[in-house]
Amino acid sequence: MRNFIVTIDGIRYDVNVEEVVNGQSVTPVVTNIAPAQAPAMPKASANVQGTKLEAPMPGMIKAYKVSEGATVKKGDVVLVLEAMKMDNDITSPCDGVISFKAQVGSNVDTGAIMAVIS
Repeated sequence: MRNFIVTIDGIRYDVNVEEVVNGQSVTPVVTNIAPAQAPAMPKASANVQGTKLEAPMPGMIKAYKVSEGATVKKGDVVLVLEAMKMDNDITSPCDGVISFKAQVGSNVDTGAIMAVIS
């Protein structure tokens, strides 16, 4: 039995491969299909001051379109969320100053707080 770490679409998997006797091909056996531990993104909570910008779907934060601390207006594109190989422009729900709560390159679940506008 040999252990391998396989990365598929940026998600790491631990895989064990068992060799078949008499030189036959190998048979992969996935022993842990859960991805390696990634930092948890904050879920929506009542203790956040300001308007929460929550992820509408699971995806990866691909890019910020404004700087941390920038003043934004309602409807401004503030970040790009990649979901299912598509880039989705995420817009500000209100006017205010933006504070990002998720890093570029991090994965977020539906409802995760990506930014707060105060």
